Amino acid sequence: MPKLKALPAFILWVIFSAVCGMVLVASAAYLYLVPALPSVEQLRDVSFQIPLRVYTRDGKLIGEFGEKRRSPASFDEVPPDLINAIVAAEDDRFFRHHGIDYGGLVRAAYELVRYREIRSGGSTITMQVARNFFLDREQKFTRKFNEILLARQIERELTKKEIFELYINKIYLGHRAYGVAAAAEVYYGKPLKDLTLAQMAMIAGLPKAPSAYNPITNPERAMVRRDWILKRMYQLDSIDESRYEAAKAEPNTASFHGSQSEVDALHVADMVRTYMLDKYGPEATDQGYRVYTTIDSSLQKAATDAVFLGLMAYDRRHGWRGAEAHVDPATLHALPGSNGKNGAWPDSLKDVRQVSYLEPGIVLATSDTAVTVLRRAGDTVDIPFSTLGWARKYMSADAMGPAPKKPADVVKPGDVVRIYAQKGAQGYTWQLGQVPGAQSALVSLKPDDGSIAALVGGFSYMQSRFNRAVQGDRQAGSAFKPFLYAAALEHGFTPASIINDAPIVFHDPGMDKAWRPENDNEKFYGPMRLRQALYLSRNLVSVRLIMQLPIDHVLDYTANLGIPKEKLPRNFSMALGTASLSPLEITNAYAVFASGGYRTSPYLIDRIEDGNGTVLWKAEPLRVCRSCNGSGSHAPRVMDERTAYQMNSMLQDVVRRGTATRALALGRDDIAGKTGTTNDSRDAWFAGYNPTLATTVWVGFDQPQTLGRNEYGGTAALPIWIDYMRVAMAGKPSAYLPQPPGIVTVKIDPATGQPAPPGQADAIFEIFREENQPTGAPAAPAGGGSEGNGDTVEELF
Repeated sequence: MPKLKALPAFILWVIFSAVCGMVLVASAAYLYLVPALPSVEQLRDVSFQIPLRVYTRDGKLIGEFGEKRRSPASFDEVPPDLINAIVAAEDDRFFRHHGIDYGGLVRAAYELVRYREIRSGGSTITMQVARNFFLDREQKFTRKFNEILLARQIERELTKKEIFELYINKIYLGHRAYGVAAAAEVYYGKPLKDLTLAQMAMIAGLPKAPSAYNPITNPERAMVRRDWILKRMYQLDSIDESRYEAAKAEPNTASFHGSQSEVDALHVADMVRTYMLDKYGPEATDQGYRVYTTIDSSLQKAATDAVFLGLMAYDRRHGWRGAEAHVDPATLHALPGSNGKNGAWPDSLKDVRQVSYLEPGIVLATSDTAVTVLRRAGDTVDIPFSTLGWARKYMSADAMGPAPKKPADVVKPGDVVRIYAQKGAQGYTWQLGQVPGAQSALVSLKPDDGSIAALVGGFSYMQSRFNRAVQGDRQAGSAFKPFLYAAALEHGFTPASIINDAPIVFHDPGMDKAWRPENDNEKFYGPMRLRQALYLSRNLVSVRLIMQLPIDHVLDYTANLGIPKEKLPRNFSMALGTASLSPLEITNAYAVFASGGYRTSPYLIDRIEDGNGTVLWKAEPLRVCRSCNGSGSHAPRVMDERTAYQMNSMLQDVVRRGTATRALALGRDDIAGKTGTTNDSRDAWFAGYNPTLATTVWVGFDQPQTLGRNEYGGTAALPIWIDYMRVAMAGKPSAYLPQPPGIVTVKIDPATGQPAPPGQADAIFEIFREENQPTGAPAAPAGGGSEGNGDTVEELF
């Protein structure tokens, strides 16, 4: 009996010793680990990895760059239902415990002893915050003990709201989404406040296993997890029975939503990304920088639309090149159901992407009146045969086959084609299209400060990232001539100076054969005034003009307009635009005409902000100030204001009576510009402006080749410019350059450029610099017939 009485005492002693031992071990571990723990104070100034976002001037998103999609949300911005769903899924005692769930810890310890690994975790939300911010994810006892210690410290120093906020913004939720706000956009394409209860429960199920419970990649398991969370919310009295049943009945509506740009300007976004990486290094894409550009969202859309429609029009003028691919029509099985769905998109074509406004489609059937096309969404559209008259078979840039007589002459079932919706007087009509082989670029900037209002670098960034607006140097053709003419006016020539439009041959020992420049129509009109030669774009006049000027004067003068001097050839061919320039460079130089003679510097970024909205950098552009003499931060004057006034008048005549008369369709009297076409119609240009906006359009192939017969600046590029400027100038009053002092108007004989005798019926008025006005008796007409006189020059330069 004494032995039996002693046994309980022994057991008590063993238990007491064990407890004391555990306390000693815990104390030792505490004393060993605590000094190495990070300071919880760091969480007060935590910086999340937030992508770089690029915006228009008016605050619309252009694009974002970064490995992680994250939009930090405050506790107050999170709907109560989502808070309750997360708590129900992860830690239903979160708002009651002090950072540690002891029942969960006992379970984790049991698993460690039995399985030699921790399977269920037992971590509270606070412990997960400790792990996510300070520790690795390896399942070790020391890490779990560190979690406990850190969780206790976090609970002492932060409020529950602060802890919860850290948690919901840090957690990874699949598909590059970090944080619940990013998940709402990725899976449902909307902000947190617009989520349904079922959608909130779906997001709340992701932290446990973002892949296994993903509603896109594992929808069945995700639905099981969602319904379990809804049930837990009901059991915890977070929702009533009616809401529980309604949410459980809601189908899985998740689908992937990429970064949703509000404005199609990815070439612009890429320019900004490159600049930011150069300025801030690799961290530029994860520090939450917000870059506001000078882009006007409405003008950017107008530019994108104009380039699209212009290239579609060009492409149609040269015929149908055939379907992109073909699939077996038998694989397109019917799908039952409403919503007009009657076809299945083949897996083999799942990677075929939309290009600009051209979406892929598969021809299901043809009839006498229409082509039925299956869209990726599963519905079908009909393309009327009446819209297919253009779809003659492409043979070459200058040849097409016969016109189609029925839809089957163009496509057949199973053909993979491109379609787009075009707006007309009766609404939108589906059209057959094709990705054009030609490309285009458009740059539009404000002459008063150089801010870029719109920029299109190509037909589609998704098709090609090459930015033709900035990187695409191409021969400028006749779009270069105004720079030469301006240099001539400042060297003593006048708009009435007579130059002979006649053949000329250059023999140069350094050339294999003689150079015989020609006019585009191979005709010669004899002596003519500079004004007339410019608006008719006579090549031979430009060549003879540059021959009468010091070549260094032309080079220096053109460089002073903003054209890089190293790109200019030091010979007479410069007169015909053989220099290869970018659309941005040409636009910037034309802005000198538009501003009345001032040169600004093009700029794209207006300001850079950090994630809190603090302005880190603000542009300070050179601005035109007509009463400041170009001093300080004001744009310098690089052209005599009288020259600018004369050039503006001459370039307005290009529109009124020259190669750009199509622009009269705008119904404005304040626009000016110049067409440009290079040899064999490889490049087509139009650079034009009014005093408030300068815009250049280029059309051509990336690998230079002919655009085709009758494709000139006035037919390929000008229509794009017109479509854009129609939107850009809508509702805006005409703007004019003021006539500067020192300009006089003289009535002249159009044939001689000299003062007209009294009573001359065809006399015209011309503007001159006061010191260059013609004086004296009327001159006799210059010699030369309708074809002009030929000359031979021994050297090109």
